[in-house]
Amino acid sequence: MPGADPPRVVVGWDVGGAHVKGCLVVDGRVCDAAQWPAPLWQGLEHLDAALDLARQRWPEAARSGARHVATMTGEMVDLFPHREAGVVRLAAHLAEALGPSLRLYAGASGWVEPHHAAQQWAAIASANWRASAELLAQRLPDAMLVDVGSTTTDLIAVRGGAVAVQGDTDAARLATGELVYHGVVRTPLCALAARVPFRGSAVNVMNEFFATTADVYRLTGELDPAHDQQPTADRSGKDAHATRQRLARMVGRDARDADDTDWLALAHAWRAAQLDEIGGQLERVMHAGAIAARAPLVAAGCGAFLVHALAARLGRACIDYIDAVQAVGARRAGLCAPALAVAALAASER
Repeated sequence: MPGADPPRVVVGWDVGGAHVKGCLVVDGRVCDAAQWPAPLWQGLEHLDAALDLARQRWPEAARSGARHVATMTGEMVDLFPHREAGVVRLAAHLAEALGPSLRLYAGASGWVEPHHAAQQWAAIASANWRASAELLAQRLPDAMLVDVGSTTTDLIAVRGGAVAVQGDTDAARLATGELVYHGVVRTPLCALAARVPFRGSAVNVMNEFFATTADVYRLTGELDPAHDQQPTADRSGKDAHATRQRLARMVGRDARDADDTDWLALAHAWRAAQLDEIGGQLERVMHAGAIAARAPLVAAGCGAFLVHALAARLGRACIDYIDAVQAVGARRAGLCAPALAVAALAASER
């Protein structure tokens, strides 16, 4: 229509150490969300490759007038000598790739221009969980956000319409239990338990990088193939036989030493061990935060299926993040909660 205003395009980015997630919002509607592998510890060219794939998927994101906002956790990778250097380098790299509209999410400090990242690096570093919780708190006054990703789990209390956390930094959140280094793709299985049940007996686990949680949830059928983007521990296939072989190595066996039902039972044993660990931390955080009995769990991340299982254990209601924040559009965006959150927070501003 002649004279009509151009669409308002906002792209939210969550730049992690292993993946880049993005969310496209046009005129307030969530149009799409996606994740691309980007092992930053191997070099910034992997970030560039992910952004190139995003431009191919969303050509409107490269047009003049599109706004870009970003949050990050990738500053922690060992490509950088320390987190401050990581924030500054990523800010500069993103600004060059995404253009002058880019703003960085800095929690209570608001939006920061990339050239001010050095002054605000501590507020920018690993603040993605706060963006997710801030948007949630605007929509649901009392809730427990449980975001289970490929590598980590965030346990964030929302109380009285405000983010009610005990720790602000990764170090503090590790101490309080609000950050749990458990995910459904990259976590080595030897980190989940020292002993597991197998064929009626408890057996010791090999403390080797033989298998990851992706093998467990690939075998149980719960891991969406779209999120199974990381290489396997042995750099071999992701078919059922190769997956069983990696699980078998964890207990000193080969896949041919037992039948398929035994290996599926072992996968469920690993799943139970991870649920126990995340569930114990969740109860600890809810107790410390005095979370109301009526407050639901809000499920986010590619491991949202585990949140529904935890809610059933606890007898609590469970709501998917996309529904809790009342976002209109692509439901898959709930799996990229921080990217959705920064895009939605920015889109709500005039």
